[in-house]
Amino acid sequence: MKVIEVLALRENSKSMSGKVFERSVELPVSADKAFEWHERPGALERLIPPWESVTVADRGNGVQDGSCVKLIARVGPIKLPWLAEHHDYNAGHRFRDSQRSGPFAAWEHLHEFHGVDADNSLLRDRVEYRLPGGVLGSLLGGRFVRRKIDRMFEYRHSTTHADLVAHSKYQGAESMHIAITGSTGLVGSTLVPLLTTGGHSVTRLVRREANEGEVTWNPQAESFDASPLDGIDAVVHLAGENIANSRWNPRVKQRLRDSRVVATRTLCEGLARMSTPPKVLVCASAIGYYGDRDEELLAEESAPGTSFLAKLVNDWEEATRPAAEAGIRVVNLRFGVILSPKDGALSKMLLPFKLGVGGRVGSGKQYWSWISIDDAAGVAHHAIMTEGLVGPVNTVAPNPATNIEFTKMLGRVLRRPTIFPMPAFAARLALGEMADELLLASARVDARKLLESGYEFRQPTLEAALRHLLGRT
Repeated sequence: MKVIEVLALRENSKSMSGKVFERSVELPVSADKAFEWHERPGALERLIPPWESVTVADRGNGVQDGSCVKLIARVGPIKLPWLAEHHDYNAGHRFRDSQRSGPFAAWEHLHEFHGVDADNSLLRDRVEYRLPGGVLGSLLGGRFVRRKIDRMFEYRHSTTHADLVAHSKYQGAESMHIAITGSTGLVGSTLVPLLTTGGHSVTRLVRREANEGEVTWNPQAESFDASPLDGIDAVVHLAGENIANSRWNPRVKQRLRDSRVVATRTLCEGLARMSTPPKVLVCASAIGYYGDRDEELLAEESAPGTSFLAKLVNDWEEATRPAAEAGIRVVNLRFGVILSPKDGALSKMLLPFKLGVGGRVGSGKQYWSWISIDDAAGVAHHAIMTEGLVGPVNTVAPNPATNIEFTKMLGRVLRRPTIFPMPAFAARLALGEMADELLLASARVDARKLLESGYEFRQPTLEAALRHLLGRT
């Protein structure tokens, strides 16, 4: 990614007597294609930094004149609505959004697209803003807000560039119609806008009454009538109860099995009965398949472990057999520890580490094979589009880290000490059996199959991933 104008912040008395921020980035597509990406559903979601507690309440009707977007920002228990209206729309060239109500005294954002040549373009973002409180507000909050805006646009440009690179690899392929279970979960909520900004259409499989663009299904039913999915090209199955939501006991373990094994079998049998089944099923799995293996380098052909989680994942993958036997290309994504500040292991670690009371777990020698949330969604997209990819795929970054390496790097990125270890007995006391399988088990997992299939990681190193996800460049 080539940033042309790194940063420009200055007083501008001619505009709104406030600040002006400018940042530009060169994109690997024409100006028309870059503009199209911003017009598609999901673009706004892709551009919201994951460290910000911001949700899209109303995305309006695209970026054309008069369309309004409503965001909800959360600061602790306080909700701060932000309403912006689009205007100055010129297809392929520019559009603006101006705050109608929100945290700033004034805010106007120009998105401008310039062609560099047939295959490259320049995106220029220019924001004019004023803080509330006049001179006092600028003195008290000016530097803080300036840093937040800079971090936000660095993230936006990096994400836009990476998304366009990912989609340009398949520019000759037709757009697909893709059904997704678990679309509001950690991976699904990132994958859906990644797909829609690439020109694909998505149908969500939901357990409640369906709205437009949705199909109702019951994952615990004895059968699933998949006829409403006629015309679907691909299915991505991500649904399943969070493995770390509750302390494990026989009842919880059964729920975990039902939400994965039973639900997957029900879905796959329904897909197999379709007159025209989808071409591909991408199904979530996990590196828990391997169990606790110390420093052994684990490839997809490695034998499964013998723990509860290993047996669960083995049965989960086996439940996709009806789809494979019906001629559907099945890809089982064995996800490692998915890093996101919104949910999962990293989100639970952030508060103690920010407070300076984080540290290694147990000996710290156990391997944590991880992957950033953007790469987790990126691999799912890659699996849909790559016809030669089939069977289990280790969905991990190419550089697994030991727990102590992970701990030190998180502390370094947050600029906090990491001197308060959690002994193994304390982890077991707090989490029971779950501690041995999720925190203390070692799985050094090899990403070679994924790399050989042509996938290019956005964040191949732990430091790059943490800095990107936490805005700590």
